[in-house]
Amino acid sequence: MVKKLLDSIQSPDDLKKLEKEKLPELAKELRAYIIQIIAAKEGHLGASLGVVELTIALHYVFNTPNDVLVWDVGHQAYAHKILTGRKDIFHTNRQLNGISGFPKRTESPYDAFGTGHSSTSISAVLGMAIASKISENKTKQHIAVIGDASIASGMAFEALNHAGVSNTNILIILNDNAIGIDPSVGALKNYFTTVKEGNTTSDTIFEALNFHYSGPVDGHNLDLLIKELEHLKTINKPKVLHIITKKGKGLRQAEENQVTYHAPGKFDAQTGDLIKKNNPSLPSKFQDVFGETLVELAKQNKKIIGITPAMPTGSSLKLMMETFPERAFDVGIAEQHAVTFSAGMATQGFTVYCAIYSTFLQRAYDQVIHDVCLQNIPVVFCIDRAGLVGEDGATHHGIFDISFLRCIPNLIVFAPRNEIELQNILFTAQSIKKPIAIRYPRGRGNLLYWKKPFKKIDIGKGVTLKAGTKIAVLSIGTIADNVTKAIYELGETKHIGHYDMRFIKPLDEELLHTIFTSYKIIITIEDSVKHGGFGSAILEFASENGYTQPIEIVGISDTFPEHGTVEELQELSGISINQIAETLKKHL
Repeated sequence: MVKKLLDSIQSPDDLKKLEKEKLPELAKELRAYIIQIIAAKEGHLGASLGVVELTIALHYVFNTPNDVLVWDVGHQAYAHKILTGRKDIFHTNRQLNGISGFPKRTESPYDAFGTGHSSTSISAVLGMAIASKISENKTKQHIAVIGDASIASGMAFEALNHAGVSNTNILIILNDNAIGIDPSVGALKNYFTTVKEGNTTSDTIFEALNFHYSGPVDGHNLDLLIKELEHLKTINKPKVLHIITKKGKGLRQAEENQVTYHAPGKFDAQTGDLIKKNNPSLPSKFQDVFGETLVELAKQNKKIIGITPAMPTGSSLKLMMETFPERAFDVGIAEQHAVTFSAGMATQGFTVYCAIYSTFLQRAYDQVIHDVCLQNIPVVFCIDRAGLVGEDGATHHGIFDISFLRCIPNLIVFAPRNEIELQNILFTAQSIKKPIAIRYPRGRGNLLYWKKPFKKIDIGKGVTLKAGTKIAVLSIGTIADNVTKAIYELGETKHIGHYDMRFIKPLDEELLHTIFTSYKIIITIEDSVKHGGFGSAILEFASENGYTQPIEIVGISDTFPEHGTVEELQELSGISINQIAETLKKHL
């Protein structure tokens, strides 16, 4: 059996020993290896396939890890991980106790900066470059690889503005493939298209910002890439290399269907075809409940607007964009703009639903406070991927939103227990003249039939799911399902009451007074961090009203949970069915 080139690469030092003529063969092997592993283990596929040649060229030309290399967004870094000593453990990617799906500083010295969110690379690399300048380390190179979708973000422009006058040897590689997760949008995308087609005779936008600009060049031509990178090493000023790549390169289906094959799940490594699920009768994903409900509401209410920052498919706002294209907007990777844009539209009498992942809402916190809640503007925040999200890991878990939202005046915070509750709160939100945040998880619910006639939800009212005599369990959101199953598993359930509080803010104080005067022990359960969260709100209520019975808060401890399945992470966090049953057993 002929030994593969890839088998001889344990580090970039091994890569540098290869003759240049052999690098295209290595690229072919690297693509095949990524396809083979991701077909079976799942993960982000298209982005990493698109930068195979670039990854080889960068490690071939530069002296990594002494020369720093930052990937933005980090889901394109699979080839980088394989070439930097992690080939033999790459099959553990995104699995519990395995390697991360994103660059991670504690995982490898070659991962110069953690990048699970977009548009951070230029700022980080510029910080490193200026630090090297202060330290008089004149030979160290500083490279940021950023996509055409990510560079349109406000933070990237802030960094470009600073870098242009920094007199550092920072190199920004613009990986232009016209797509992020969904197709790129906006004027900058149109501008890059013009540059690629050679229809501009003036300086590029980068040259106007004092960068040395090279390109566009074919990002799949290794000879050309290496030659250009060697040349740019000699230019000691801020510089941009504009490369053109194909997302999904090397797998026909991934090239033709780039949205689906961004993270396709399991597929046949030989044919590239997706592996069909056996059971078509599955409950809907919460994102689809949101998307389908919004379309129905928009049919009845012409004032409804949908907005998302670059996640139309992931949030299912795409359904409204297809039905009412003039009333649904993808604003690109621009969370801050999405929130304030929503606020502006809402001041003009529109009912605005801003669909945004919990982990990405963190990036627009000032706008939530200053531009929405301070002015009491009735924006509806539809917070997808709340709670533990699974294999995407620490950068993507939506476990902080309860804590950082419930302290904001004027904001209502609601967590639906199931799909019917989600559709009803979306219906109710139209008539609320205050900002409201609705948090719901990634993945599927439990109901096959959730489409019911709309019913208005009373603001600030919880519900009794089960009465008891000794222990009151207070839950919020879909974690109620784990609580219900845990109580059932225990068998002796007459002592345990279960209440879905529904609203983190405002709390149902009338129901809470009834609970605190009826039960000896209170247990709160949430799929978010304990500090400052739902349980903290219950503790505050008890303290303010002089209740002294024991209160146990069950939730995620003061840590960043790693990657693994949601079930595995719930078990480790103490909020699985089994762990909740053990907590209840303690008090029985």
